[in-house]
Amino acid sequence: MSFNNTTVFPAVQETAYGYVPTFGVAVTYLTLFGFSTLLHAGQAAYFGMWWLLPTVCLCGIGELVGWSGRLWSSFSPALSDPYMMQITTTIIAPTPLIAANFILLGRVIRRLGAPYSRLTPKSYTAIFLTCDIIALFVQGGGGGIAASSKSISAQNLGGNIMLGGIIFQFIALCVYVACGVDFLRNYISFTPVRPMISANERGTLDSRVKIMLGAIGFSTLVLFIRSIYRMVELADGWTGKIITTEVYFNVFDAAMVTLAMFTMNFAHPGLLLRSPEDQDAEDLQEEKLPKGSWAPMV
Repeated sequence: MSFNNTTVFPAVQETAYGYVPTFGVAVTYLTLFGFSTLLHAGQAAYFGMWWLLPTVCLCGIGELVGWSGRLWSSFSPALSDPYMMQITTTIIAPTPLIAANFILLGRVIRRLGAPYSRLTPKSYTAIFLTCDIIALFVQGGGGGIAASSKSISAQNLGGNIMLGGIIFQFIALCVYVACGVDFLRNYISFTPVRPMISANERGTLDSRVKIMLGAIGFSTLVLFIRSIYRMVELADGWTGKIITTEVYFNVFDAAMVTLAMFTMNFAHPGLLLRSPEDQDAEDLQEEKLPKGSWAPMV
């Protein structure tokens, strides 16, 4: 039998994937997502940035559920439950991670100078987080329809709803990038777009903020690539060439999300977005302590 002009073995004919998920790949991504998620949880607790739990960590948990389904499918490729489990969770999981990028850029804007942004940091975060939540519910609703339906027409409907959610999220991501670029251009050119009360409203673009901006930019880029892949994949249909080719999913979905998560592990906002006042307070505390003594970090 042939599938998309390729020879398909009997075990593959029985699976909705169009292939049997590779055991080693599933174990690799489970390890990577597990390590990054645990590290993010520890970093969130250490720096007191609890908002990272329902964003980056939630993304990692979703990916772990999805890749557990793919690992299950590597043993039982004919079962429909692990297939629908992985297709639904891996589509939805990066949504909270995108929300983390929205929050981080809002914090950078607050740090460098809100007058250079056309939106206030507060409204910036609220608007894009609302878009992200809408996209999450739309994708989740479509995934639920596809996973609970036995008929092809209902599964196609669920897939189209998920596609609509991803397209909406992609548009929000594009607007987010445009707003971010506009802010940086205004900041670099010393062109505030809203009244400045005092010169103190302009922050310093130091090395730590530059690294944070680079991390946000890279994370957004790989998530952008992943969104394009998912749109093309779902538009191609459940039996299309793209969704039935394993390497495309491994590279353009899983690898992109992995890179985004580890980027935030290494370029962590707890290290890069601390205010100079916080750093000065820590340095002063260390100076007052006798050598070898200990005190908790503020």
